[in-house]
Amino acid sequence: IAIVEPLLEFSGSFEQKISVIKDLLSSSEIGQLGIQELEFVFEQVVQIGLHRAKIEFDVTLARGLNYYTGAIFEVVANGVNMGSICGGGRYDDLTGLFGLYGVSGVGISFGADRIYDVLNMLELYPDELNHGLTLLFANFGPTEQSHCLQLLKKVRDRGIDAELYPSYDAKIKKQLKYADDRKAKYVALIGESELAKGVVLLKNMLKGEQVELSEEAFLNWAF
Repeated sequence: IAIVEPLLEFSGSFEQKISVIKDLLSSSEIGQLGIQELEFVFEQVVQIGLHRAKIEFDVTLARGLNYYTGAIFEVVANGVNMGSICGGGRYDDLTGLFGLYGVSGVGISFGADRIYDVLNMLELYPDELNHGLTLLFANFGPTEQSHCLQLLKKVRDRGIDAELYPSYDAKIKKQLKYADDRKAKYVALIGESELAKGVVLLKNMLKGEQVELSEEAFLNWAF
């Protein structure tokens, strides 16, 4: 206890901390191997240039003593008073539990609830999440669906957020209800007659108005 106790309070840079640990574990072969692993990780972080991530060596960190076999890590969010939001580490031969022996790896698990709380507390959700969908293609059948998928790609290439209703079995009333639920601004209606004429019936969901456009005019529409 007397030997370990100073480690609970010591501070400084990674180099300063690792120097103390090297002295403490000078007679431990496995301890020296662990130090080499940590030095490798820190060196790679610097070389790769992960400057946005503040990496800190915490000798008091402990996770799954009967599970992890190498370096362990936890992730905390800046600007909030909360515990770790992610955690993991190195484990050797974990796959042996499932009959696949001799395979090592590194894993991490994410705390979805905590990450959600952090996003709320720091107001990190993008504004567009509240704006709804710009354009929804109604789905009238397999032929129309295939045609709409081609237009969908062209619209997305212009930077417009758009979707195709996933099923052509649903009645148009249900599809328009879905558009309302998604707060879609426009719905593109391309049924059998529109497909034959090469036009798009564009419905403005906010005003309730609709206009018939050529495909070229539709792709150039100011959504």
